[in-house]
Amino acid sequence: MRVHKLTFAALAVAASLSLTACQNDDDATGQSDPSAASSEASSGGGSGSGDSQQGAGDESGGEGTGGQGTAAGSGAGSGSGSGANDKVGKCRTDELKFKAMDATIDGDTEGTVAVELTNGGGRECAISGYAGVDLKTNSGTLSAKRSGEPVVPGTLKDGETVAFGIHYPINDSGGSGVRITGLVVTPPDETKSVTLDWPGAATLPVTDGTGSPVKVGPIGSAGQGG
Repeated sequence: MRVHKLTFAALAVAASLSLTACQNDDDATGQSDPSAASSEASSGGGSGSGDSQQGAGDESGGEGTGGQGTAAGSGAGSGSGSGANDKVGKCRTDELKFKAMDATIDGDTEGTVAVELTNGGGRECAISGYAGVDLKTNSGTLSAKRSGEPVVPGTLKDGETVAFGIHYPINDSGGSGVRITGLVVTPPDETKSVTLDWPGAATLPVTDGTGSPVKVGPIGSAGQGG
């Protein structure tokens, strides 16, 4: 009986020790896992949350930037479109009013006729360069030569006027010369012409036919000489 009691006691102690060890292992495992899980959740969740917020911020910023970019693009596009829509077209013959006048100054060695072009088209238009100028004479049509002066781009608002000069030699030969019967003007970059009365000297001196004695200045050059 003593042996059995000792055996039972030993078994009981061993079982108690085994139970205690199992409990300690479970406690250690239980304490370690929640802590590790909590740490991972905190780290992962925090980082994920931060990334998500940063991402949301980035997305929000991206959308904001995109919105601004779109607005800027829209503005630029609108500006470009508006600029394209507002691009000034060329002055057309039918939009212009023409007037020719004698602009010769006493003492000049040559005669000058100024031709005014007034914008009556109801819109701003661009005009620059040389107009085509032909003089009708009793000997046929005489085309004016360009004076070679520099061309300056310009625009005319509705109602504004610009002028160019026609310069011709004065007939002081004592002869009848070449009689001028009319003036034909074609605005720059146009094919439609207008015919005006010639306000200058009635005749030109007879030339040897080597070239036109009449010169035309660019738009805006009235009174500057040839």
